[in-house]
Amino acid sequence: MEDDHHHEQVPLKQAAPHLFALPVDEDGKATEFRPFSMASPHMRAFHLAWFSLFACFFSTFSIPPLIAVIRSDLHLTETDTSRAAIAAFVGSIFSRIAMGPVCDHLGPRVASASLSLLTAPIILATGFVSSPNAFIAVRFLVGFSLANFVANQFWMSCMFSGCVVGLANGVSAGWANMGSGATQLVMPLIYSFIMSAFNLPSSTAWRLAFIVPAVLQASTAILVLTYGQDLPYGSYKCRSSQKVSKDSFLEVFFHGIRNYRGWILALIYGFCFGVELTTDNIIAQYFYDRFGVNIQVAGTIASSFGLANFFSRPSGGLISDLLGRRFGMRGRLWGLWVTQTVAGLLCLLLGRVDSLWGSILVMCVFSLFVQAAAGLTFGVVPFVSKRSLGVISGITGGGGTMGAVITQLLLFSGSKYSKQTSISLMGIMMIVCTLPLSLIYFPEWGGMLCGPAHNCDLDKEAADQYRLIE
Repeated sequence: MEDDHHHEQVPLKQAAPHLFALPVDEDGKATEFRPFSMASPHMRAFHLAWFSLFACFFSTFSIPPLIAVIRSDLHLTETDTSRAAIAAFVGSIFSRIAMGPVCDHLGPRVASASLSLLTAPIILATGFVSSPNAFIAVRFLVGFSLANFVANQFWMSCMFSGCVVGLANGVSAGWANMGSGATQLVMPLIYSFIMSAFNLPSSTAWRLAFIVPAVLQASTAILVLTYGQDLPYGSYKCRSSQKVSKDSFLEVFFHGIRNYRGWILALIYGFCFGVELTTDNIIAQYFYDRFGVNIQVAGTIASSFGLANFFSRPSGGLISDLLGRRFGMRGRLWGLWVTQTVAGLLCLLLGRVDSLWGSILVMCVFSLFVQAAAGLTFGVVPFVSKRSLGVISGITGGGGTMGAVITQLLLFSGSKYSKQTSISLMGIMMIVCTLPLSLIYFPEWGGMLCGPAHNCDLDKEAADQYRLIE
């Protein structure tokens, strides 16, 4: 046993690239991304990561498509449903920020699976709620599962090299985010099937429907624990071959929160992914109330918004990598700014369109840009800090849900404005809050408005050390 343990500690980075099915760099990270491969460990980790997070999105957003029947059965007011939506995001903020340091110390596999297993019973408990306060509490606790997003992005950054990490992050998160669209389509069908197949009343059918997301989430967590691997060369706790020093929990945490780039990216992410979350929460009800379509049609329309993540967020990651190869970090930052600003303009337009089909068309184009912006954001995140990658990922991910809380609270919670006006105002907020991206600057790479420092002729080791410290 001692020999096996010793073998795990041997630096294999340059000695054994032939062990992998994919070409790798000196750290064993894949330099190619093949999404339809199951090659171990890189592509297996990818599939486990996105499918596990898909189940978490499916669970968290399984409630909104059934809100029309739930609010009738529980006698929920508009204020109750708004508070419940905010509660789901608030829970996600704290859990995402906490998930970063947990990943830094335990690795993404254990962190992800543990959270999924802890929150799966909560979505099952949705079927037992009988009061508005209990409903709000369940939505708050279910929202914790979205912290698995941080583990997802952390895992991809551990497995894929800088030349493809934007694409890997984009596809992994994008395919996972489809859960928010799939549940809009599937949950009304499950509800209708239970009611008709078993001749049950509506009040019973919607409660039983939540067995499906709970079982799905728990099953994916078990798969992650059984078949997952943290790093190309093995377990996260046996990472002595890394150059990064093993700092204490607090040292890693404080290195991360001192890095101003992480906070700007959190703001940016708050008004791309945060807006996406808010739209997921209100879009089915928006079409149901404004255009008078039935619950199944509203769910189908809303599902197209989330399902666009199959290719929109991955395209953002791919664009980030392409711009990075051609123009360096400045290309990644400019690509993010342009994409998110266009998304803001489309969001503004969505609230101004009066026809059903016109709204559907604008919503679909809007979904492409806002989700691509999220992919572009996490094309920058892995370059901010090596030492505190989990903390930076957690801060940025927490910013996403914080943005959702702000937009939901200001614009869709008893606001004096109509929903369509609130949607347009949300677009204006996106445009304004994207401007601070111009303040991000890396001495060795530059920023949006200027190149690298003339006196900063850093070699690779010095550049890495800079990002370790900062």
